Amino acid sequence: MLFNSIDFAVFLPIVFALYWFVTNKRLKLQNFLLVIASYTFYGWWDWRFLSLIIFSTLVDYSVGLALKKQENQTKRKILLWTSILVNLGFLGFFKYYNFFLDNFITAFSFFGTEIKANSLYIILPVGISFYTFQTLSYTIDVYKRKLEPTKDLIAFAAFVSFFPQLVAGPIERATNLLPQFYKKRKFIYSQATDGMKQILWGLFKKIVIADNAAEYANMIFNDSSDYSGSTLVLGALFFTFQIYGDFSGYSDIAIGTSRLFGFNLKRNFAFPYFSRDIAEFWRRWHISLSTWFRDYLYIPLGGSRGGIWMKIRNTFIIFIVSGFWHGANWTFIVWGALNAIYFIPLLLTNNNRNNLDIVARGKYLPSFKELISMLLTFGLTVFAWIFFRAENMEHAFSYISQIVSLSLFEMPYFLGIRKAAMIVGFIILFLLIEWIGREQQYAIKTLVSKWKKPFQWVFYYLIVMLIFLYGTTSKEFIYFQF
Repeated sequence: MLFNSIDFAVFLPIVFALYWFVTNKRLKLQNFLLVIASYTFYGWWDWRFLSLIIFSTLVDYSVGLALKKQENQTKRKILLWTSILVNLGFLGFFKYYNFFLDNFITAFSFFGTEIKANSLYIILPVGISFYTFQTLSYTIDVYKRKLEPTKDLIAFAAFVSFFPQLVAGPIERATNLLPQFYKKRKFIYSQATDGMKQILWGLFKKIVIADNAAEYANMIFNDSSDYSGSTLVLGALFFTFQIYGDFSGYSDIAIGTSRLFGFNLKRNFAFPYFSRDIAEFWRRWHISLSTWFRDYLYIPLGGSRGGIWMKIRNTFIIFIVSGFWHGANWTFIVWGALNAIYFIPLLLTNNNRNNLDIVARGKYLPSFKELISMLLTFGLTVFAWIFFRAENMEHAFSYISQIVSLSLFEMPYFLGIRKAAMIVGFIILFLLIEWIGREQQYAIKTLVSKWKKPFQWVFYYLIVMLIFLYGTTSKEFIYFQF
């Protein structure tokens, strides 16, 4: 079920009404309703894959209880690895089986040995990368004794399958979200209205910005050999705003929807395109995944505590694994490696934590130095996104080689360029609003709070009108494929 669909527009009010007016007197009944609603939400796409979520839930619930009772360290490790192998086994089969098979065959053919093996037609379950990491973090934290395992199966099932963030995050930690299922929730009007505003802004990002930018990004990337270098630069820029509007829009809708039910999810985006270096970008982009890899991979590997070569090794590992998490394609691995190359000079010179505060806090405009730093970081990010969007490595290098040709200095042109100019106008307006609201959790949280009521409603109605004007069809979110 898509957030930007009629189905969800009917589903959400029904669940909301049942949650607050029918089941509100019994906490366990409320949690059970959320489990049923979440399974319905997920099963709307393909009910067969509900078995994976249910099985993963039961495995990790059982492992958690067993870890609580077990003091023998060897047996505790066996229990931990049972959870890891089950969860990553499912993820590896559905997401990476054909990738490894194809590369295995290619490697042997390179040495003159032909291997016959058939690829499987495998449907990738929506959101498997997200809920796998979410439930894995529970088992790991219980193993490390950072978290008491739950005996409440319904609460745990609700934590694993919580529908607002089930298929594309944020990737929640059990330490933050699970305890919220133990406590009775109260309806707070201000929290609900804040959630509605964040949902509205998320829908604007997705429908008005991302989906319209996608039309031209797809057109240009899909037939890149037909366009000039200048047009390809525009294509890369369109994709840059498509993926940001799409993914951060999903996170806004997820966080806002959770607030309607009395839950607080972790922030997942913090205006990353205003970053002054690539380290700051990764503190602001897909925060839940970045911190997951930091806590469960980077730090256990030694983090930044070792010598220079250990720092370089660990940085490459975390970025390459992050790239591979996104998909079974060499383009994602190169995208991750490229970000590691961007990051390493900052790490080695101890400049990776220079920009921890919001850029130009309390000011209308950044300094000249900050502006140059933001533009440079943005340019590096756009270049890396080319690999992320390309169909394969050949396509990526062909796209880049065309950009650096003399056609870069031609006037850009593609079918529908006049309509695209209007979308560029929307993107500029979007960036302006994001800049003004960059010190808030999301851009319009307090943007119009000091305006008179009629002007506030005009602003909100304008956003709603644009959403309806440009939301004629429901388009999937990019990260559903990951």
